[in-house]
Amino acid sequence: MKTNTLYLATLIFSVSCSSENEGTSPTYMELTEAVYASGNVYPRNEYKLFAQGDGVLIRQLVTEGETVAKGQLLFELESNVPDARSQAATNIYRQSEANLAASSPVLKELEVQLRNARTRQENDSVNFFRIKGLYEKNAASKADFERTELAYRSSRNDVAARQQALIRTKNQLYVELQNARSQYASSTDDAKNYRLRSYEEGKIYEIYKQPGELVRRAEAVALVGSPTKAYVQMAVDESDFTKMKLGQKVMIKVDAFDQKMYEAVVSKIYPKLNKLDQTFRVDADFTGDAPDGYYGLTVEANVLISQNPKALTIPKTYLYGADSVWVKEENGEKKKIKIQKGAENLDLVEVKGGLTDKSIIFKP
Repeated sequence: MKTNTLYLATLIFSVSCSSENEGTSPTYMELTEAVYASGNVYPRNEYKLFAQGDGVLIRQLVTEGETVAKGQLLFELESNVPDARSQAATNIYRQSEANLAASSPVLKELEVQLRNARTRQENDSVNFFRIKGLYEKNAASKADFERTELAYRSSRNDVAARQQALIRTKNQLYVELQNARSQYASSTDDAKNYRLRSYEEGKIYEIYKQPGELVRRAEAVALVGSPTKAYVQMAVDESDFTKMKLGQKVMIKVDAFDQKMYEAVVSKIYPKLNKLDQTFRVDADFTGDAPDGYYGLTVEANVLISQNPKALTIPKTYLYGADSVWVKEENGEKKKIKIQKGAENLDLVEVKGGLTDKSIIFKP
């Protein structure tokens, strides 16, 4: 529906006229200027619940109209791929933990090899220093001395190498454990993607999928929003958009509730023009009662632009052209004059200048 500017008027003083032939006089009236807009009611904190993975919907734990708590489980999907990935990650993580534990067979084998190397080093050390003492007293040959010295150095190097191997293996197993833990956490999070929970407390307004249906990644499963807080999304005509200001009072009629009137205030003005219907979006928050708990109710709204408790007005049918009227002069003759117009509606025009409440005007 194309929006139009409306002006609501309430009579303060009676119209001083007798007949069309005798003319009529401008009348003071309370004149309220308002911009008409159509719109809909939507819940606050609205969001769509999207699937984070591909799977079949196997459990639907809520229905439309039901209120849910934050973090509540709403839907469950089933998929073989994440289950297999999760099981593999779990097995690798457990094996990595076992490899680095105190009872690890890998580490125990290296520790046994290190102990054996140290035993050999001790024996070679005792033998070397014994032969060395004899060699210094010329009681042992040089060949025996060099042989025992070589064996001692070899066993000492073997101990150092096995110590490094044990340290290197522990570090490697630690890195593997961290990687396995990361993969395990990732697979656990991936499994959570197949259990859809609510982000915030809200009401289920619509469910897009039924149990047994395939759900793709990033596909919406349900629409959720606040169960108690709502706002009005209005479409204001391009010609009236410049009159919109934050905080303006809005009178809203909802046909679904026996045309009950609600009050709201303009809370947000969007600067982008909708080229399909040449309107701008304007939102308003309810200030009192609100038709909450429903999604998309159609409303009609009047945004109050200005109020003049005492405006000088004439019937619109007395206008000649855009801004002229026929007025009675002192000699009784009729004369066409221009007036300065203000606000107007389908019936009345506000006179800013050119006439007084004593003037007598005639229909053209």
